[in-house]
This record gives sequence, structure tokens and C-alpha cells, in this order.
Amino acid sequence: MKLQTQRFIDRWVGQVLCGAVSTWVRFTGLWGTPATIDTRAKNILVILLSEMGSIVLAGPMFAALRRQYPHAAIHILQLKKNQEVSKLLSLTQVENMHTLDDSSGGMLVRDILAVSLKMRKLGLDAVIDCELFSRVSALLSFSTGAPVRVGFTPHTQEGLYRGSFINHAIPYNPYQHISKQFLSLVDAMASAGSAPRNKAAPIRAVPVETELSVKFSPTELEAYRAKVQNDHPVTIERPLVLMYAGGGILPERAWPAAHYARVAQGLCAAGFAVGLIGLKDDAQLAKDLKTQVGSDACLDLTGYTKSIRELLMLFHASELLITNDGGPGHFATVTPIQTMVFFGPETGKLYGPLGTRNIVLESGIACSPCLSAYNHRLTFCDGDNQCLKRIAPDPVLDQALAYLQTRTEAASV
Repeated sequence: MKLQTQRFIDRWVGQVLCGAVSTWVRFTGLWGTPATIDTRAKNILVILLSEMGSIVLAGPMFAALRRQYPHAAIHILQLKKNQEVSKLLSLTQVENMHTLDDSSGGMLVRDILAVSLKMRKLGLDAVIDCELFSRVSALLSFSTGAPVRVGFTPHTQEGLYRGSFINHAIPYNPYQHISKQFLSLVDAMASAGSAPRNKAAPIRAVPVETELSVKFSPTELEAYRAKVQNDHPVTIERPLVLMYAGGGILPERAWPAAHYARVAQGLCAAGFAVGLIGLKDDAQLAKDLKTQVGSDACLDLTGYTKSIRELLMLFHASELLITNDGGPGHFATVTPIQTMVFFGPETGKLYGPLGTRNIVLESGIACSPCLSAYNHRLTFCDGDNQCLKRIAPDPVLDQALAYLQTRTEAASV
């Protein structure tokens, strides 16, 4: 199903359904008390339908849930196309991973009904809706039958109505990193009611680490490095630097291809190999970049890795990743590789990769960031993304070479 179709249905049909559910909950709750949860909870569901990068940013939240509710089975509901990442990161047991197929409207409705029935039979203690202002995820939190429903509220924001049946709600805060806000959802679950009335929540800093890992044996990593060198002999003598120049589903997030070409030229001239990574859809972009770079040390690696796990092994075999905002920059945080990530339509202050091995590159232009939860990530930009075009390539090249030189000197000691 097209993204615009999903947004249309979510906005118009979703608001009507949210209003109906809110009326029902308000009427039936007149004679009840607010639902609560304790540390003996048995089943908790996390709804996380966002892009794959958000799964990594939610790592500290899952770690906090396991510590706070050690006896609970943590269930995850996500889009089918994103499940590979959750399995790789071992966010929970495979049997507790549930999916929605959004390839068509019929498949999506079928899966919503099936998951709702399954969760009701299971008997959830609580559900955490990690989506910001999606009506379908809010409705799902109700349809699962969980008595404690945690999620974000727009408070008085006009046009973002998603009902009033989230009974442990916190205001979305556009000034706090999303990983910190995910942790606030865990805090809200144990509170007596919705925030901001609950003033006793812990003071938290932005998590330093994802608290996620993917285990590779030294033998496995060495075998993959040998495979890369066998497939691309230029990497035997040249350290490998990776570039992800694609914009994914949001092309306005892409740093200009000409800028990438300039940096790749400089890296190749300095004795490095440059690998252009991406999906098969990025193959033409990689071909064009190779032509612009004009060096045998520039490699087309689009489609080279067959899974996220292979991509992480490629990160282990490389020195640096230069990337647009997107999944690769977040996946890299569970490996030793250093990253340089471009932000513009969105900001690293809210969605930057966690950890200390990354550099966020932003221009600070007045209209940046233009994508937010409040506009459903629909930019008012006309396609001329000056926020990224104004990040000049030569300073980026200098910064990359400075890091690579430092790494080379450290390795030789």
C-alpha cells in the first residue's frame, strides 16, 4: 500500500474510529479506577511500526523494560518488512515477535484483526505505543485488550487527534532525543496516571549506548574480510571507506551526489578504497558516482550484502561510514565502525545515532529541520534541499581524512 494512501486512511478513517473508541472508553470508565501495572507483569507489548533505524534507537527502552519487569515476556508488533532487524538484534524471543503486512489494505486489515485476537487471548498487562501520532497504532493499543495503554499525546496540538483512550500518556517533546522519550514511556507505564501530572519520573540523560549487540566470532569476521578482499582485490592494500548516498523513501535526506563524488575522489587519491553501498534500487546512483569519481578504487557494493547481518560484517571490515540519515547510520552503532551522518530535513538532536563513534553533520539553515511528527514527515521543501547542499564537500573530506589518519597512527603504535 502506498505511503500516501496509508496517511489518508489514517487521517480520515482513523480520527473517526479514535473518536468512537474514546467515547466508549469514557462511558465505560465512569465506574472504574485507572489501570496500573506492577513488577510482576507477565506480558507487555511494544508497538514499533517506524523505520528500521528506530528499532536501534529503541534499544535502551527494551533494556529498561527487561530490568524493570524481569518476569514479563516482551512482545513486539512491527511491520513485516522490519522484522529482520529485531531478530538480528535479539530484542525478544522469536515467538514473541508479531508482524503486520502493509503490502495491501486487505493484508493489513487481516493482520490487525489476527494480532488483536491473539493478544486478547494472551492477556496483556500493558502495551507501549512508540508511534508518535499514528491513529492505527493507537487503535491497536486498544484492540489488544491491554488495561494499561502507554503512548504519546499531542495535548492541545490541532489536527493531530488520536483519541483519549491512552490512559498512561505523555506529551511528545520535540526538544528531546527520541531514545530518551522512549525511556519516558517506560516511566509512564508505572505511573499513577498520565503526564505531565506525574512529576516523579526519573531524570534521564540521552542514552550513551544502544545496549544492543550482534555476536560475531573472530573466525566469521576474518572469513568475511577475506571474501571482500577476494571479490575486490583493491581492498587488500587500501583501507575501505563506505558511503551510503541514497535517500531511501525520503530523497530530500540525501546529500548531493556531486558532493559524495568529490569526497570519494579525495579518499581514493589519499590511498583509500571507497565502497558505495545501498539496495539494488541504488545501483544507478552508484554507477553514476563511479563514473564521476573515475577511479578503480571506487567500488559499487549496492546489493553486495544479502542481509543486515552481512551489512554489519561489512562494517566490521571497514574503517569509516559516510552516510545520509537512515538505517545504515544506526545499524553501524552496534559495530566498531566510525560514522559521519548528514542531517537536514531531520535533526541529529532528535534522531542522531547513539554512542560515541559518530559525527553528526548539519548546516543549521533556518528552515532545518522541516520534517517532524507534527507534519507527519511531509516537508514543505520544494526539492531544493539547501540544508544539505550547503554542507560543502571539502571540509567533510578533511574531517574524514583526519579521522582516518588518527586511526592509522593508533594502529601502528
